[in-house]
Amino acid sequence: MFNPQTQLSTRQHAESIIRTLRENGHVAYLAGGCVRDLILGHEPKDYDVATDAPPERVKKLFKRTQAVGQNFGVVIVRSGDDVVEVATFRSDGDYDDGRRPSSVSFTTAEHDARRRDFTINGLFLDIHVDGSGDDILNETVVDYVGGQEDIRLRIIRAIGRAEDRFAEDHLRMLRAVRFASRFGFAIEENTSRAIQSNAHKLARISPERIGDELRRMLASDSRAVARDLLSELGLLSVIFRHVPHGTLQSTMTASPAHSVDSLLAKLSPRNVGDEDGGLPLGLSLAAVWLDQQENIPAAINEASIQAAARGLRQTLRLSNDEFDAFVGTVSFSPLLKEEPSVARLKRFLAGAHSDSAVRLLSELRLDGSIEATRRSLVERLAELKRENDFAPIALITGLDLIARGHTPGPMFKRALDSAYDAQLEHRVASKDEALTLAEELLRIT
Repeated sequence: MFNPQTQLSTRQHAESIIRTLRENGHVAYLAGGCVRDLILGHEPKDYDVATDAPPERVKKLFKRTQAVGQNFGVVIVRSGDDVVEVATFRSDGDYDDGRRPSSVSFTTAEHDARRRDFTINGLFLDIHVDGSGDDILNETVVDYVGGQEDIRLRIIRAIGRAEDRFAEDHLRMLRAVRFASRFGFAIEENTSRAIQSNAHKLARISPERIGDELRRMLASDSRAVARDLLSELGLLSVIFRHVPHGTLQSTMTASPAHSVDSLLAKLSPRNVGDEDGGLPLGLSLAAVWLDQQENIPAAINEASIQAAARGLRQTLRLSNDEFDAFVGTVSFSPLLKEEPSVARLKRFLAGAHSDSAVRLLSELRLDGSIEATRRSLVERLAELKRENDFAPIALITGLDLIARGHTPGPMFKRALDSAYDAQLEHRVASKDEALTLAEELLRIT
């Protein structure tokens, strides 16, 4: 069932920690997500240890430690580049802010399991050396919450009363969606109902935490499944509540019946995989946004795009680069409303986010005559890209014009742009020809 060779050095570090804790009279297990992943046959990204040893005891037993959450019983133990979190079994007090407990008390493994979010995350793995002393590991799952059965049934189920789990930490609603979409599991009925009735509480969670969860969902091959679940459970309308009414928010609460043909689904592989889907965030967000539009041509104008980007920044705390990536991915919109020149198309292809923009444009489907325009545009862009001559070094710069005695002014950029356009369209082929064209424009003006 388990593969002890995966992430060997980190796992060995975790096993060494468990061995040391046990030799000093403590209970210690692998805990949480790494146990779930091992049962599913996935490679854990990290290994966590849970123990009855208090934090101060953990710090005394190991040389390189860091108390990252000592109030919650969490100590990091380092070995070389390997990092393992060691958490003391605990029970949580009341959650006053919908995020974290106001107090904790150290307790037993069973109580620790029962305070966790979902049954699939409430498992422990008891590893030990057999009696022969030759360091062969035996492994036993310690399951107080029915997590093994729910993994077998492929179900995401809250531990205990679902309403209580989501009242404690509202972000758990997003985690339920992320786990369900990533593993291809169904969300158990009571858990699903509790998410729907508590979805509005997600507005209390910081944009940073929401953004982190959404980025992880959109980074996975199962991003389209996650988006559909978010919409179905009423979470998407809360996440994107700052996107102006009339675009995303107005249709977000509807169940995405068209999801099979959605842009996000077309851009994503059909299989459910690990969180490594390789789709840029700007492209994912643009697809999510356009999937909700009743009238895409009306939505893809500069004002709507900028308003949507500002709303997404407020909702998810987008960085400047992420903001630019979203805007750049939908930057093809003017090209659908004009007859772009070759130079205009080449400048577009040279843009930082043109690959995402072309990929999105290629999957887009529009109505009426604008669909013919879209198909023609995709063909022209593909042809120019095959030529691989869309971003040559400019034949002249402003320094060349200054050297010819011209004084920088408002027309400088226009003259240089015109000369570069002529270069892109092969109307000039040398520096002298480009200078002649630019100087003619400067004389005219």
